[in-house]
Amino acid sequence: MFNQNRVLRRVAAVAAMSLVAGCGVFSGSAGAGGPIVVGTTSAPSTLDPAGAWDGSWELFRNIYQTLLAYPNGATTPQPDAAESCAFTDSGNRTYRCELRHGLKFTDGATLDARAVKYSVDRIRTINAAGGPAGLLGSLDRVQVLGDREVVFHLNKADATFPFVLATPAMSIVDPDDYPARSLRRDKSVYGSGPYTLKSYEDGKQAELVRNGDYQGFADRHNNAVTIRYFHDSATMVKALRTGAIDVTYRGLAASDIVALQSYNSSDQQLIDGSGVDINYLVFNPKDPWAGIPAVRKAVAQVVDRPAITFKVYRGTVDPLYSMVPAGLTGHTPGYFDTYGDPSTSKARRTLADAGITQRVPLTFWYTTDRYGSETVKEFQELKRQLDGSGLFTITLKGRPWKTYVIGYQKGEYPVFGRGWFPDFPDADNFIAPFVGDHNTLGTPYLSPVITGKLLPEARAEDDRGEAVEDFEEAQQILVDDARLIPLWQGRQYIAAGDDISGGEQSLDPSTIMMMWELHRKASW
Repeated sequence: MFNQNRVLRRVAAVAAMSLVAGCGVFSGSAGAGGPIVVGTTSAPSTLDPAGAWDGSWELFRNIYQTLLAYPNGATTPQPDAAESCAFTDSGNRTYRCELRHGLKFTDGATLDARAVKYSVDRIRTINAAGGPAGLLGSLDRVQVLGDREVVFHLNKADATFPFVLATPAMSIVDPDDYPARSLRRDKSVYGSGPYTLKSYEDGKQAELVRNGDYQGFADRHNNAVTIRYFHDSATMVKALRTGAIDVTYRGLAASDIVALQSYNSSDQQLIDGSGVDINYLVFNPKDPWAGIPAVRKAVAQVVDRPAITFKVYRGTVDPLYSMVPAGLTGHTPGYFDTYGDPSTSKARRTLADAGITQRVPLTFWYTTDRYGSETVKEFQELKRQLDGSGLFTITLKGRPWKTYVIGYQKGEYPVFGRGWFPDFPDADNFIAPFVGDHNTLGTPYLSPVITGKLLPEARAEDDRGEAVEDFEEAQQILVDDARLIPLWQGRQYIAAGDDISGGEQSLDPSTIMMMWELHRKASW
């Protein structure tokens, strides 16, 4: 039905957006160079939060709003669209949030408790393939009390639920603009975040301008940001060096990082920060060879992580010996403790004890366009190591990400590579998504002790330090099963022009870039 009020609100919103963008250009408050231009190789897969559990979150964080998020320097979620949030019971099963006064979407519509409930409910109703519905496993129902109060009733204790609400997956959308049972397919966005999406070209760029109606903690140091999407690191770095972009983030190849490190120029800077993204191998238990525990353990015994990190990634990533990355509470180097240094003789004994004396044939699959240009080199190095042991015959195969995902969800791959950027910075998020009958890998991994005992016990602990023993035991089970073999842990690199500040403050604990922290030195 034609809604004249909605049309008028949108006309007003476009006019206001143009005024805001104009202020940035003509007042000089955003710097003489205009919008900050950020380059990345991680283009969104969708503009609808209900459809994405991937790098689309980078854009969502800046144009939508969540009840909770991470202010600069915070390691635990803090209120953003909410004025306050807290568990109201001692069992961590009832979580209440009260919204800020006067919240609005960029088209002028009111953001109230009904919109919050609608946004969360539609994620589960749509249950999109590759979507974030799996994050809401502990949610029973959402209750609205008046215009500003929303209560989340959980079906079990879950101290990590505030972390879930802080993910961009829980972005709040306008009920009148986003269908309840299907994803929105057009390129318009009506959020309430720090920026308004002025324009979007799929796979090319997104233009963001300051949202004048935003209410939240983000202290914006610029008036406008343009995000350009690149297909490869080399082209992106060239754009940085020629001044076509101001900042690069996510997707820098190791060779380009090393070159930037050695590039002696007063015009550019490289920021090196700790990261919690991981890369690992997944073994399909239904495959006749990958399903044999001794085969998996022999692979784990042969894999030389330092060789991968230095030969392939040239020291820009670190060896990883657990699915939980170093730096997070509960991390243990279980694979190193169990297997020690790479050893062909130990691997041979492991296979012989299982009655395997022939070379084991395995096919390793990787994605050709998701995790950077080094991926194929990484798998070539894995093949060299395993073939060189005399114990395995490795065949390599690759596919583009869109068809690659379909393949592993169908169980087509005996062994395949995956990467993981965390939903939130807690050890739970490096264990729970990979186990259970329905996990993010599409490969069932039944572990009743982890899913039925250790994770529920850990989620009952408000003090995450009290959950360490549960996480340590869960990691050891993963090591003993060798269904998931961690390879390396990433670091975060931001390359920028020397006139850009705020790069060090721009990454939240989940390594999502908060564009509002970036600014030109001369403008603030």
